[in-house]
Amino acid sequence: MGILKRNVSVKPAQSAITIIAEGNKFCGDMSIVGKMHIDGMFEGNVSSLDSISIGKSGHVRGLIKARGVDVCGILEGEIICDELHIDAGGQVRATVESKQMSIHPDGCFVGERRMKETSALMDESSKIESGSDAIDSLPDKIVLEGKSE
Repeated sequence: MGILKRNVSVKPAQSAITIIAEGNKFCGDMSIVGKMHIDGMFEGNVSSLDSISIGKSGHVRGLIKARGVDVCGILEGEIICDELHIDAGGQVRATVESKQMSIHPDGCFVGERRMKETSALMDESSKIESGSDAIDSLPDKIVLEGKSE
């Protein structure tokens, strides 16, 4: 089993795919432009401008940031993406921040999902803790504007 520890920034050609093959282990941080497929073990942070897929024998622990994430293996940690798909046999134990999330009936998700976009009603300056603070901070009037035809 090969073990590689380092910080890597990979900029492949448009058709290239970064692969961590079965039996290999990568520890560290990786930032790539294209797609990535993991069938081995990855521990650390990985960021991709495209998509990341985790094969049936793949196991990832850490933070993943990508446009799309497809999981057939095991993913543990934190995921920030536009789309997360957990396929049959896929196991995700993580905090997920995504616009879309789909889980195959034979897939497994244990964790917390947060929506990627924030509501216009709840910006950073108006976040409420809980309890009596929430009741005291309710507005007197809420106006919702509908679309005019």
